Amino acid sequence: GTKPKTMSAMATMNARTCAPLGARRTNAVRGAGRQVVTATSRRVAAVTSAEYKVAVLGAAGGIGQSLSLLLKMNPLISELSLYDLRGTLGVAADLSHTNTACVVTGYEGPDSLAEALTGCDLVVIPAGIPRKPGMSRDDLFAINAGIVRDLCVAIAANCPGALVNIISNPVNSTVPIAAEIFKQAGTYDPKKLFGVSTLDVVRANTFVAQAKGLDVNDVDVPVVGGHAGITILPLLSQAYPASEFTADELEKLTVRIQNAGTEVVEAKAGAGSATLSMAYAAARMAEACLRGLSGEPDVYECSYVASTVTDLPFFATKVRLGPGGAEEGLPVGDI
Repeated sequence: GTKPKTMSAMATMNARTCAPLGARRTNAVRGAGRQVVTATSRRVAAVTSAEYKVAVLGAAGGIGQSLSLLLKMNPLISELSLYDLRGTLGVAADLSHTNTACVVTGYEGPDSLAEALTGCDLVVIPAGIPRKPGMSRDDLFAINAGIVRDLCVAIAANCPGALVNIISNPVNSTVPIAAEIFKQAGTYDPKKLFGVSTLDVVRANTFVAQAKGLDVNDVDVPVVGGHAGITILPLLSQAYPASEFTADELEKLTVRIQNAGTEVVEAKAGAGSATLSMAYAAARMAEACLRGLSGEPDVYECSYVASTVTDLPFFATKVRLGPGGAEEGLPVGDI
């Protein structure tokens, strides 16, 4: 449900002064003839589009609070619905004092979940426990799979047409679980379910820019596969701008991108996992989804989605986002 509306002067000012969440390059594959979308054109588009209601499920957690702040700053969002088992009323009260046009409401406990979801255009799910030192993403499965299952049951009942962005790890497993829940409810649309693998792209862009002395806003590295360890496949040969890498550079960059989550877990020494960078990446993905919903052309992001690109039922590739969600999954291209 788009609700066209002229942006307020404050929202317009915020959109013009806030740095964009990342370069949006559309060179998905060599020879694909995709037009490059610059950061400048993104800023113009951001203040001429529609407004949406977005829910964050797990909004009081480490990712959820930072993500909620970033979404509160997005002029595409008119209503922000924050849900968690506890702590959300305080987060919502705090955020509501920021002078952006978005209206924030907090919801606490399972009894309020249905109301939090009603009328949402996009639902983002960072809920679940974080990784701790020594844990693999698979160790999270038993707990987080149940959390995602219960939330998706509520989504199917209260906003079955919403786009759903799943952050809860292990994404390679929680996304297929969500798909099965929606199938059981009769609401499954494969174009509307996304595993958020954007952090892999954000990290790849950052590390390549640092290694090659490039402006990070101009760098775009497609990352395909999955969102865990060796399933994370950065396509450095398709990096924009085109860069030459030695075999040693390729090996080191690939391993660092794949293990970057562990790098943060160990650096935090038991105090958490990647929350700030994950929130940033999730806000970028949410913005891309909303820009696609608004009808803006040439919006692309890498995401873990139902796919026919390979023999696997779910696979992360660059997708074209539109009013129906993931309108097109792009091929992997030359490797």
